[in-house]
Amino acid sequence: MRYILNPDKTEDLLYTASVNCMTDAESAYLQMRLVYDQFAKDHFNSPPPLQGKGSVKAIHYIQSFSPDDDVTPELAHKIAKAFLRKAFGDDVQAVIATHVDKDHLHSHIIINSYSLFGKKYYANRKSLKRIREISDGVCKAFGIDIHPNLTGKGKSINHKEWEHRKNGTSWKQQIRDEIDKLIPAVNSLDELFQALEEREYEIKRGKYTSIRAPGQERFVRTKTLGDEYTEDSLNIRITYRDIGTGITPTENKQTKLSQAYSTVLQDVRILAAQRKKVPRKRIITAEYSVENDLDVYKLSAQLAVINKESIKSIGDLQGRIAKLRADYEKQRVAVNDLIGEYNNSLADIKKAESLYKQVADQKEKLLQIRQRYDVYCDISKTYSEISKSDYISNLVEEKQRKAQTNKKKQRR
Repeated sequence: MRYILNPDKTEDLLYTASVNCMTDAESAYLQMRLVYDQFAKDHFNSPPPLQGKGSVKAIHYIQSFSPDDDVTPELAHKIAKAFLRKAFGDDVQAVIATHVDKDHLHSHIIINSYSLFGKKYYANRKSLKRIREISDGVCKAFGIDIHPNLTGKGKSINHKEWEHRKNGTSWKQQIRDEIDKLIPAVNSLDELFQALEEREYEIKRGKYTSIRAPGQERFVRTKTLGDEYTEDSLNIRITYRDIGTGITPTENKQTKLSQAYSTVLQDVRILAAQRKKVPRKRIITAEYSVENDLDVYKLSAQLAVINKESIKSIGDLQGRIAKLRADYEKQRVAVNDLIGEYNNSLADIKKAESLYKQVADQKEKLLQIRQRYDVYCDISKTYSEISKSDYISNLVEEKQRKAQTNKKKQRR
């Protein structure tokens, strides 16, 4: 809400509105939280569970117009308000912000997932189809034509895509550059996608994740951006970003676990040097080399963790994973209790400030537990592949599949 209510994007908040809450970000957040907490089984600002995505607290829609539509900011904002009422009724809790700082005018609409009277709103394929139909209907009522490229017919392109083609620039490269810029600042794949959405990129999650840049006509799958941009590769780049590598265990300290890692790491280094595996760069701006291979980096980082934290065996690792799982859930319950106490203390400003700081500190500890848990689970998964001799064979098979795919493309 802070992002969409940016004065620089909304003509000093001229094109902003709200329904059943205030229009400033902090007040809207607090008022949505009160409604959500009244009807949901958890808190509006509770941390997510260790496994699964947790509950949806709010839903974010973006209603965009082509530069060719000749839509004024006033009209775009009016359409957004009419669409909100038509789609969600009068008891929805929402904030609307029409951004006028780009060639294509667009309105951001954030709604609480619960209405004032406890009705639950859902965001899925079925509801999205209905929402699109309502949006199209409202636009037509205001005299806006629905473009063929927005209804899945025809092959028209918008002005921005035409500019990209004219200048020889690439939508894919734009998306790659944005991802590379964000990776140092996020702690998970979900945070990365959220940060992209805040920058007006659209994300579709499913069997394959797809992204569409602002002004782009079609979604592109992340895997088509390159081997460094698949979900697995992005997870590795984020998870092991801050973990040191290069720790080489001495002979007398090596365990069965670290020995297995050392052996397979050496084999992967050889494959990378001989170009017998798919080259995946860790540092995108640098030339590809064995030292700049994502698979080599991942194994090195995991071996560093094994040695630095004295993980003696796979049984030892599984025990630590179980403990972290229990610690996370215990900490999450404690955070939720603090949140409940904070919600009940808002009349006492001094006490509320103290509790707010405690919640922030405990959430930071929760994040650290989750990060360690993710690393340990990834090591366990990798060791399982190493033990079954799947790790090297999978890399070689992937290279062969890539070569066969490229041959088919050349024949065409």
